Amino acid sequence: MLFVAGFLSSAVNAVAGGGTFLTFGAMTLAGLPPIVANATSAIVQFPGYVTSALAYRREIRRDFREAAILGILSLIGGLAGALILLSLSNPSFRAMVPWLLIAATVIFAAGPLLRPGIPAEGTPVGMFGLAGQLLTAIYGGFFGAGMGIMMLAVLGLSKGGDYHRLNALKNFLAMVIAAVAIVVFTGGNVVGWLQAAVMIPGGALGGYAGVWLARRVPQALIRGLVVAVGLLLAVYYFVTG
Repeated sequence: MLFVAGFLSSAVNAVAGGGTFLTFGAMTLAGLPPIVANATSAIVQFPGYVTSALAYRREIRRDFREAAILGILSLIGGLAGALILLSLSNPSFRAMVPWLLIAATVIFAAGPLLRPGIPAEGTPVGMFGLAGQLLTAIYGGFFGAGMGIMMLAVLGLSKGGDYHRLNALKNFLAMVIAAVAIVVFTGGNVVGWLQAAVMIPGGALGGYAGVWLARRVPQALIRGLVVAVGLLLAVYYFVTG
């Protein structure tokens, strides 16, 4: 279950986002406390972000300057979010989880409406995009579910252009956020390394496969699966909380 969840999470992350729903849910069922499950999820999905970014390397090179600027903001925001998570106790975080899941699921489900891509191709990100990415990175370092679609929304509204070009930038920035979160969570000793060892190989394979899926499989199908998982997880935490 953990290996398959790792594969599928990285695959859907490469398409749009939402993989945290799958990894967080699988590790919850495996018995990990909420904060440990959330922290381990960041580590599990990191290889998938790396392989997805490699698969999109041509698109990333086209926007190298903006990728570097947004990457610095993502590093700062991811660090802040991860530190906020470590400041909470498991009971406190568990009480927040169902509400976070509901909010993330709504954002994810509304993704197509949040990505109009109004600006012309090649429009600079601007102050709105920079501020939006910083806030998204803070959220991503703290929880992460729905982070991908939030980044696509910010990039779509501020930069616009081809979907795959925006998706490539999103995967690169998600990699940066996950990397800094890994450092913080490892230092805070809140990682389930055994579960991570099972899921990481699946995540690495899923990240590369997800770019193939992004070009061929209807996104509505994958989006429906992720929304269903998010709602089921929220119900689970409301009932068991």
